[in-house]
Amino acid sequence: MAKKGKGVQHTRLKSTESGHEYHTRKNKQKHPGRLEIKKYDPLLGKHVLYREEKK
Repeated sequence: MAKKGKGVQHTRLKSTESGHEYHTRKNKQKHPGRLEIKKYDPLLGKHVLYREEKK
């Protein structure tokens, strides 16, 4: 089995327009800043900006 990396952490991406969330993993060593991605929001029925949220 592969080892889990030291810099890998679980993050929550929260929609900027509704309360919907996605859960994902990111490598903290490669991407130390906050993650921002445009993803599909099923509550609104369109693509919106999702931002990484603090734990």
